[in-house]
Amino acid sequence: MSDAITIAFSVSAQNDLLDILDWYVSHELPQVGRRLVEDILARVEQLAAYPDSGRVVPEFEMPWLRELELPPFRIVYRRSQSAVTIVRVWRSERLMDAGLGENA
Repeated sequence: MSDAITIAFSVSAQNDLLDILDWYVSHELPQVGRRLVEDILARVEQLAAYPDSGRVVPEFEMPWLRELELPPFRIVYRRSQSAVTIVRVWRSERLMDAGLGENA
């Protein structure tokens, strides 16, 4: 059996989750924001067992930069031998920043 994969969140991904919560609070729907963040966290948990389950981010074609889709969000993560780092959590319609591939 292989060693366990650790999962971490970058500061930018943590801020993305807080922004999601803030947006829904500002629209008087805090329960929706909480549910969405809980859904995102639950989806990320699968990466501990299946770190390659996400697809390669098509904008960058780098095998170590992958994403999970959880409409309406894209959960972008960096894959290494023993760890997964969540880099960004963005709405699906948002275009990827070209610098993400280089700095992820």
